[in-house]
Amino acid sequence: MRQIVLDTETTGLSAEGGDRIIELGCVELFARKLTGNNLHFYFNPERDSHEDALKVHGISNEFLRDKPKFAQLADEILEYLSDAELIIHNAAFDIGFLNKELERVGKQPLKAYVSNIIDTLAMAKEMFPGKRNSLDSLCDRLEVDNSGRTLHGALLDAELLADVYINMTRGQEALLIDAGDAPGDSRTVTLNVDLRQFALPILSANAQELAEHESVLLQLDKSSGGKTVWRQLQGA
Repeated sequence: MRQIVLDTETTGLSAEGGDRIIELGCVELFARKLTGNNLHFYFNPERDSHEDALKVHGISNEFLRDKPKFAQLADEILEYLSDAELIIHNAAFDIGFLNKELERVGKQPLKAYVSNIIDTLAMAKEMFPGKRNSLDSLCDRLEVDNSGRTLHGALLDAELLADVYINMTRGQEALLIDAGDAPGDSRTVTLNVDLRQFALPILSANAQELAEHESVLLQLDKSSGGKTVWRQLQGA
């Protein structure tokens, strides 16, 4: 499956209010592996960035003056994204801006060109309820090196998110051997392993591990307001 990890930087927070995209960064994954076929553009947004936005991305208005406008690159971007599954952190924000840019050039909304959109922020909230789930927080939690991220940048953030996504979904991998790294040279061999032939040891938790486990459950229970499934089952 071809997946594109995507991130944008913008002049501000409101696409409907006239803010524009100033940077687009895309990282391609195929069979959960980086291909190196990335896409990265800066745009002239035809307006200045808000002061708060400048503090986040550090991309000056002067730097963007001679960059192409989104309209000049829209067809190339859509061709690159065509039929891919998009992976975006806080997808509603980026999709809202991309849809507005596409609307300006007479194109359909982004969902008409891609196969699916995965929001890693929504995934993280389910996996880590009650925790901070910003990209930096997820990098720290999943041991993804983000030491080079002093300011937000679309391509760097997409590269980091690709690592975060792979770590978050590692348990979903099947027993597959990928015989090729590129879409044109990909063959998959499925291994059927009968686990009944193995004598699997049963390792019981010790007292300390049980106590630590209970502590984690209590924290999750507190953060969810006592609505955790296991508490409901205990009362059943």
